[in-house]
Amino acid sequence: MKKRVVITGLGVVSPNGVGIPDFLDALKQGKSGIQFYQHLKDKHFSCCIGGIPEVSEDLMKAYLTPLQLKNFNSSGILYGCMAGMDAWRDAGLDIDEAAEVDFDSGIMFGTGQSGVDKFREAIYKLDEGNVRRLGSTTVAQTMSSGISAYLGGILGCGNQVSTNSSACTTGTEAILMGAERIQSGKAKRMLAGSCSDHGTYIWGGFDAMRVMTYKHNESPAKGSRPMSASASGFVPGSGAGALLLEELESARARGAFIYAEILGGHMNSGGQRNGGTMTAPNSLAVQRCISLAVKDAGIRTSDIDTINGHLTATIKDPMEIKNWKTALGLSKNDFPAINSLKGMTGHCLAAAGSIECVASVLQIAHGFIFPSTNCEDLHPDIEEQIGKLAIPHKSRSQEVNTVIKASFGFGDVNACIIFKKFTN
Repeated sequence: MKKRVVITGLGVVSPNGVGIPDFLDALKQGKSGIQFYQHLKDKHFSCCIGGIPEVSEDLMKAYLTPLQLKNFNSSGILYGCMAGMDAWRDAGLDIDEAAEVDFDSGIMFGTGQSGVDKFREAIYKLDEGNVRRLGSTTVAQTMSSGISAYLGGILGCGNQVSTNSSACTTGTEAILMGAERIQSGKAKRMLAGSCSDHGTYIWGGFDAMRVMTYKHNESPAKGSRPMSASASGFVPGSGAGALLLEELESARARGAFIYAEILGGHMNSGGQRNGGTMTAPNSLAVQRCISLAVKDAGIRTSDIDTINGHLTATIKDPMEIKNWKTALGLSKNDFPAINSLKGMTGHCLAAAGSIECVASVLQIAHGFIFPSTNCEDLHPDIEEQIGKLAIPHKSRSQEVNTVIKASFGFGDVNACIIFKKFTN
């Protein structure tokens, strides 16, 4: 019999809020974290806006030691450490470097590209013949598993400590993989989440593909427009989200506060067939992922209070809505509220799924549905499919029992997870 998995801790580093209190406030207000960045313009980017979390030097020092910060140059690992440590502490767990190894706790923390700025720094030193000046932390900051390695040492986790990477699906996938380890009885706790760097070396390829908007350099807060008729491409973002997943019996024994329960989910790939490509989803696979997640959770589609979509502000948004509608089998009149966080944060790439999962859980814990901003001019195909009332333009106060959230990524990969208000 599967173990029940609950969420006992949350952490977030988002463009529109660093830390759960600020992030929660931003969600309720529909606050944007997207700004204009001169350094993007100086590099001749078409899209000169983005979402970068505001993290001061003093705040960095509150999480990492002077030794850890020596020659440190990896924003993604920094964000991941901050979100992960916050989720750990939020769950009522101590961070003690002198403590024994915790073999009951593990980490599944994903990323896309890690330490790119550090890697560039290393390349220049090597090209100049200064191999001895690379420093002792270059490997840790540039290896794919750098984030889980940093967190593993800080928290002393002795269970599985791994990093996954599946493009925009990474965060949601990490949470599902962490939950599966607990369900199988192989761990009591798993810190799950994902992080993403920011900057020209991460975002440049997307700018070259012309998938980012160039129309809102003078109006950054209006740039990311999921589900909008005037959407012109996504806005890049960065950050990290983290959830402390725990076996129900363990959480009860500790007297831990429970934000929500993970009922189930599903992960798959469209195989880049039937219309699916490196950059476009196979709709049949997306629909299958959603329907099998619902089946795994043991719920009816009519039980769903709200959907948090992937919805990136590209031409694929109407197709995603069609996939949701087909998979859930609900009529236009029965379709639940659906929102996208990306109007406030931009597309945080590998960190998107985990940040959006944190937002989804907060809706359950605090009884509201956050607004989907910048889509007042709703795309006509979306309006025809689900109507205007399904899109919250302002925060709605209401009891939220069940949230379904999905992420779809480059390579035609999909992940869908279902959260529910915890009941005995």
